Amino acid sequence: MATFLYKLGRLSFRRRHLVALIWVALLALAGAGAASAPTAGNSSFSIPGTEAQKAFDLLEQRFPGTSADGATARVVFKAPGGEKMTDPGNKATVQDTVKELSDGSEVAAVTDPYRAKAVSKDGTVAYAQVSYKVSGMELDDAAKDALEESAQHAREAGLTVEIGGDALQAVPHTGSSEVIGIAVAAVVLVITFGSLVAAGLPLLTALIGVGIGVSTITALASALDLGSTTSILAMMIGLAVGIDYALFIVSRYRAELAEGREREEAAGRAVGTAGSAVVFAGLTVVIALVGLAVVNIPMLTKMGVAAAGTVAIAVLIALTMVPALLGYAGRRVKPMGEKSRLRGRAKGRDASDRPAEPAKPNLGTRWASFVVRRPLAVLLLAVVGLGAAAVPAADLELGLPDDGSQPTSTTQRRAYDLLSEGFGPGFNGPLMVVVDAKGSDDPEAAFTAVGDEIKGLKDVVTVTPPAPNKAGDTATITVIPGSKPSSLSTENLVHGIRDAGAGIKADTDAAVLVTGSTAMNIDVSQKLNDALVPYLVLVVGLAFLLLIVVFRSILVPLKAALGFLLSVTAALGAVVAVFQWGWLSGLMGVEQTGPVMSMMPIFMVGVVFGLAMDYEVFLVTRMREAYVHGEKPAQAVVTGFRHGARVVTAAAVIMMAVFAGFIGSSESMVKMIGFGLAIAVLFDAFVVRMAIVPAVLALLGRRAWWLPRWLDRALPNVDVEGEGLRASSGDDDGDRELVRV
Repeated sequence: MATFLYKLGRLSFRRRHLVALIWVALLALAGAGAASAPTAGNSSFSIPGTEAQKAFDLLEQRFPGTSADGATARVVFKAPGGEKMTDPGNKATVQDTVKELSDGSEVAAVTDPYRAKAVSKDGTVAYAQVSYKVSGMELDDAAKDALEESAQHAREAGLTVEIGGDALQAVPHTGSSEVIGIAVAAVVLVITFGSLVAAGLPLLTALIGVGIGVSTITALASALDLGSTTSILAMMIGLAVGIDYALFIVSRYRAELAEGREREEAAGRAVGTAGSAVVFAGLTVVIALVGLAVVNIPMLTKMGVAAAGTVAIAVLIALTMVPALLGYAGRRVKPMGEKSRLRGRAKGRDASDRPAEPAKPNLGTRWASFVVRRPLAVLLLAVVGLGAAAVPAADLELGLPDDGSQPTSTTQRRAYDLLSEGFGPGFNGPLMVVVDAKGSDDPEAAFTAVGDEIKGLKDVVTVTPPAPNKAGDTATITVIPGSKPSSLSTENLVHGIRDAGAGIKADTDAAVLVTGSTAMNIDVSQKLNDALVPYLVLVVGLAFLLLIVVFRSILVPLKAALGFLLSVTAALGAVVAVFQWGWLSGLMGVEQTGPVMSMMPIFMVGVVFGLAMDYEVFLVTRMREAYVHGEKPAQAVVTGFRHGARVVTAAAVIMMAVFAGFIGSSESMVKMIGFGLAIAVLFDAFVVRMAIVPAVLALLGRRAWWLPRWLDRALPNVDVEGEGLRASSGDDDGDRELVRV
């Protein structure tokens, strides 16, 4: 592989005009497609194979034309102090508002609170339900404005009015903090390289790659039903890995120039060596993201595939466009001081005329030397520290966000609180029970039996009479729990109704299904929990095999996988502490604590594993490169850190800055993922890869690089270390004894 990438790097360097033109043309093409594409809405949320989804599909079939997937709004009214909603003046205001709400062309139906008995027992709170023909993301701005204007007219009449539901749902935005993340990345690159040109190359190529990826997602969003958050997550991951991959190749290019090689040769060798690590690091990220498909939740699968596509583009750009731009940059990628010395030599002021100063070991060398001297102490301290950070993960509660998780400043949250105050906490999470009596001899009796059975269950406040369809073979029953939607009591009630349905099925041949947003959330959480272990086995297993090929070792990939489990568990603990317990919530902009998003654990496992393997590949390939060329195991660890620690540190800081930039998002899911990934990179890069990895390798010694001979013969030789390049060019390393590993 190194030889092929070496040739690709040299070709891209020589044909830089063509390579640059191709990538710019792709960016323009993707941008034109995005500009002409319709606006993306929310991806249709479905969870195949679950009872809630089966019930939803049955409703679509048996109750046609009801716009089951249309937007809804609950306009909640509260009377002034000392008054009631049944007072003539307040009642007239509400009825005028209902009439005003019914005028919109996209409105399917509006319920009158007084006819629908949607007035609280104490008479202080009432609500009108507005159903729309289209989803919340497809609603015209005029319809949203009309909804808010109607509420404002009622407020002017003296009522407190808030609006819940998804009708006012907006496309999430990330705010200006992501720009701060990119600015931090730029500063880190300038400090790392000491050259504005060298610092600008990774940023430029990463932005071009993300531009192509996100524009393509936007262009295909409507056709492929991609959600509005898909492009944000692809941008988050693509920007981080794009900068990192280009950073490693530019850094290796500078090292090759420092050894006296010509620019084209240096570009070829940089792509052949660091580019090999980029390819395998990118493969681990792609495997982890595409592997999300095993969960069988279409929205999660699309998010993973879209992000994986952006990562693949980042790899291709790093292998082709980076060497092309290096051709344009010339030697301006060198630090300013070094360029001054070169100019001095050109004028006859040779640095050899001055007394030589002893080279001072860099920070990476000093740190690695310290770890090698005290590996057991460093290992124990790092493991105990991560274990302490992981403690909150034992209290992990999963759920999907609803209006109750919105900030208290939003009208959706205030409507949620008013409904809880007037009708009880369970009113915000009603359960819809669908009774399929098509195979029953007496459908009406089956409907009645289901309602009576549910009334006898614990934590049930209200059970509405069955509402059959025109054919009379299917009915819906609304159940109001006594507890809030995200509570354990409500989850137990859902399971209780389903258990009771099994007995009703045996007696009446009528099937009982439970759906609604609350039941959907419960089913999603269960499905994600069930998929976590198979997903771990698939992703970690495939990446483990891939790393065996890269490192030609059994213990090094095993250590990499175990270290990842430590870092991701510690990161989940931090997420629980901030978003569930409320630690530092004000600093993070978390206005409302609550359960952690259901897909957070499995998403973090996928993304963090891929990113963790980035640092493993970049750092340990340098160690293996030194070891196979004759250095002792402990010295190889130090050599790997001398060459790679500074760049890996810069890459980690950049990735943390990019991810942390998304904490400012208005979307709670994006905010949580941004924080989780940033803290996971902190733990993995600076604790696992910088402390645990060298400590374990120092303790294992030569055993770290052991591989059975039969497996050594069976595995393909991908030549990540670039040994083929040295052999073909007759480098000095060629006469050093190679270690058999």
